[in-house]
Amino acid sequence: MAKTLRKAQTGAREQIKLAAQRLFALRGIDGVSVREIVEASGQKNHGSLSYYFGTKEALVRELVADGAKLIDKRRNDFLDRLEASGGPSSVREAVEALVFPSIGLSGETGEEEDTYIRFIAMLAMNHRELFMDALEKRWNSGYLRCLDHLRRLMPDMPAAAKNQRFVFMGAYMSSVLSLREAALTDRSRPHPSWSSDDTLEHFMQTLTAMLEAPLEKGLFAEAAGPRRPRSIVGSIGMILD
Repeated sequence: MAKTLRKAQTGAREQIKLAAQRLFALRGIDGVSVREIVEASGQKNHGSLSYYFGTKEALVRELVADGAKLIDKRRNDFLDRLEASGGPSSVREAVEALVFPSIGLSGETGEEEDTYIRFIAMLAMNHRELFMDALEKRWNSGYLRCLDHLRRLMPDMPAAAKNQRFVFMGAYMSSVLSLREAALTDRSRPHPSWSSDDTLEHFMQTLTAMLEAPLEKGLFAEAAGPRRPRSIVGSIGMILD
């Protein structure tokens, strides 16, 4: 009996998390009430969210950490395989280690569709302090490993220029992957461009081109040392300078 009860409780808790993340991805955390989350999760007791998580903010924090841990593990596994064979040997290989572990999370989370990238993109934009605090500067080891490889593989330029490109890269990854995620979950009409494998390949090609582009003469001529961004958080390329 106790085992059956624990299973039912775990199921309800996960259902609340799945429903909440989907709603947050669509409307942001400010646009979703506790009552809406509970109803969307199929729970009859309107106090179930408070029972399992305490507050909506605590639920948000757990969702942020869940996805960040998963992406970080996938990225570290990806890099381990590359490094075991002597790689990454090109900027493009390092870019693949950034992108591939960030997509298709639903196959491992039990979701019907991917929602995590949109969820954290909106959270980082509208609730920066909550986003950064939820991550506690953790679960980004794979991302930092990618940056170390990119510093080695990118064309010669001042360290400050490379670090600024990483800021651009984070914003570009977040916006494009969010748009892709939203299109692939929209069942109202076809999205042939976003659903094509060529689109993802083209995206990584353009990301690689941005990182490899020659630096115009005179830029960063007065750069004072290898300044790095103040905060490197998350696991899909969120760098907050």
